[in-house]
Amino acid sequence: MKLIVLFIVTCAIVMDSVGQQNPQYSQYMHNTYLLNPAISGTSNGIDAVIGGRSQWSGLEGAPQTAFISLHTPIAKKLKLRYNPAIRISNPPKGIEKRKDFGIKHAIGGQLLVDQYGAFTRQNASFSYAMHLPLSQKLKFSVGLRAGMSNNVFDQSKAQVLNIIDNSLNYNDPTYNSYISNNLNKFIFDFGAGLYVYTENLFLGLNADNLTRDLLKFGVGNVNFNTQMHYNAIFGYNFRARDFTITPSVLIKKMQPTPFSIDASVMMNYKGKFWFGPSYRHGDAVIGIIGISIKNKFRIGYSYDYSISRFNAVSSGGHEIMLGLKFGSK
Repeated sequence: MKLIVLFIVTCAIVMDSVGQQNPQYSQYMHNTYLLNPAISGTSNGIDAVIGGRSQWSGLEGAPQTAFISLHTPIAKKLKLRYNPAIRISNPPKGIEKRKDFGIKHAIGGQLLVDQYGAFTRQNASFSYAMHLPLSQKLKFSVGLRAGMSNNVFDQSKAQVLNIIDNSLNYNDPTYNSYISNNLNKFIFDFGAGLYVYTENLFLGLNADNLTRDLLKFGVGNVNFNTQMHYNAIFGYNFRARDFTITPSVLIKKMQPTPFSIDASVMMNYKGKFWFGPSYRHGDAVIGIIGISIKNKFRIGYSYDYSISRFNAVSSGGHEIMLGLKFGSK
């Protein structure tokens, strides 16, 4: 093509850097439901989160993300290990108090708007999860997510050579054909996740965009080349007096890019304050702080200091999260 589309080059750099078409989150450990539908229902009540992210501030066309999510358990079917109708002198110790020992069902949903360069992706999805007790302490859940994404290309935000230099008079039939239609596509998204957890240990696996762009409708010939995304998250809560220290790792993969790895160590003081560093391999060093009020309302902020080539043109990234839990005991 004689006509070089600069925003496509910029977006290609973005994708190469983070290895993701889906948004990334610096505070992933405080809203893991965005990563894995199997995590819905791990809170006893309704858990709602709203937030926004500005990546590479100061760089025109840099990714901007806004999201809202909510998940809650909806029903529980007790499945005791013994029949209480049978008279026995010594029932399992504490079994009469184990009201949480049974199959639990949960639902959730999320709305997402992600903009980068001339592209905008709007997504709405719903999820279902089922939690099963493997032992008195260990639980396992499986979750499914289904939704729809609206992908849009905004021609007015595309900077091409003949716009930058009026003396250029290129006529590119390929680009003209590309923008001649309403560049708007709806794509059905499907995902699935697994989650194993105890009071202190957690491990999750998830896959998104399982059908890629197989199920779609709309007009226009735009091709967003949707790829499958995989992620794994694991961590452990170490408790020491008034502090809970939680190291965690998030590993992401999208073909054909290499693995993307986030590692963090969060320190929580009496359930009221949290803070700690995080590191995104090859991309950024991150500082995170937050506060919780009566274990109901929480607010978190993170700052990304870029260690990649974007450091020369960006003042860093900002992310804020507001959370609310209610109905929990």
